[in-house]
Amino acid sequence: MKRLIRWALNHIPRPVLQRLAGWAVPLAGIFYRGRGAECPVCGAKYRKFLPYGYVQSRPNALCPKCLSLERHRLLWLYLTRETDLLTAFPRTLHIAPEVCIMRHLKPHFAAHPGQYVTADLESPLADLHFDIQQIPLADDSVDVVLCNHILEHVADDRRALGELHRILKPGGWGILLSPVDRDYEATYEDDSITDPAERTRIFGQYDHRRIYGQDYVERLRGAGFEAADIDYAASFTEEERRRYALPEDHIYVVYKH
Repeated sequence: MKRLIRWALNHIPRPVLQRLAGWAVPLAGIFYRGRGAECPVCGAKYRKFLPYGYVQSRPNALCPKCLSLERHRLLWLYLTRETDLLTAFPRTLHIAPEVCIMRHLKPHFAAHPGQYVTADLESPLADLHFDIQQIPLADDSVDVVLCNHILEHVADDRRALGELHRILKPGGWGILLSPVDRDYEATYEDDSITDPAERTRIFGQYDHRRIYGQDYVERLRGAGFEAADIDYAASFTEEERRRYALPEDHIYVVYKH
């Protein structure tokens, strides 16, 4: 299973993979029935989650029912327990929408057309298609921005952050997650590395352009945001972290004043 998933991630185009995953992954979940792991996003229980990873497979990572990964489960817990996103109806822009979370947000906003908009560069699941380095939305037009695991892919992440700051209303907030390696004091990037195999070797994925370090939150602040670095997983018990298979990732929340 590990080899099959790793091969699919590295060889099947992302838009095709997004369509295939909706039926193929739940089918594989039949072999993982049990009660050792629980997904807080969809409520499904399995003896463990599926492995997942582009280079090295992480065990116990992918929920077979809703396709949530470790970071998605942590994000969902934060959204539902620490924000009013699922009780109010702020104008929300969800970039590169995580399918498992989008499935909850779309019904929530269904009676409020235009308040929840999804966007992606190419995904067939998104409402809008654009490059976040040039967002075709007006200044101060969005209350909430969800943009996760995108900045490590773009050529100019500072320009993208500037665009996110521009469209967010004063008083608005967002969650901007990226993979952060805390062993790096400063972000490492090298635009001369263009070979996909070399990018995979150095950055961990063929389409990554940088490895964010401990200065990630300063990059967010450099775009004009106030930013909070929250070790949210630490608020859960060891048993909850094991049952939900939560990562050690932090939640990065930004505010515009």
